Amino acid sequence: MPRSRGNLRPQSLHGWRPRVADLTLVIGGARSGKSRYAEGLVRRHPGPWHYIATAQAFDTEMADRIAQHRADRGPDWITHEAPLELTDALRGIDEGVVLVDCLTLWLSNHLLAGSDLTAEAAALEAALQDHPCPVTLVSNEVGWGIVPDNALARAFRDAQGRLNQRLAARARHVITTIAGLPLGLKGDLP
Repeated sequence: MPRSRGNLRPQSLHGWRPRVADLTLVIGGARSGKSRYAEGLVRRHPGPWHYIATAQAFDTEMADRIAQHRADRGPDWITHEAPLELTDALRGIDEGVVLVDCLTLWLSNHLLAGSDLTAEAAALEAALQDHPCPVTLVSNEVGWGIVPDNALARAFRDAQGRLNQRLAARARHVITTIAGLPLGLKGDLP
């Protein structure tokens, strides 16, 4: 694989992509502590702190989870609800620090809506490339389990894996969390 030069990182064996200057990807399994860790990273910066939430409350249990997340964050965060419109939300923020939680729900929302996932991922990359603020993304690692037994679940797993790889290639820092503990995969552990 070609070696990186300056602000460039290899996208694949066939091309180069510029790295986003202040992009951090926090990735892990369900209940690994990734959201809490990402919130802590954002709080190290002066505000305002923007939280782009991608979850949708389709039942009372999910509504309770969303309410708990909001209560845990406290009133110091500016929350932007963007289950599908993540790129618009990112483009609407021009000061402070941004936390996107999470890419997994955002991508599954688009899959269920019948969106073109490749186009949505490309639009997200473009919005991140031009973004004036530090951005921290939270995403699930979905490839450590068994191969799903149905086509929809396999399509989601594959699309999420590709999105995670694309964003990890662009990010300055990539951190995984396991049992609440961070492990730096790329860049110094902030």
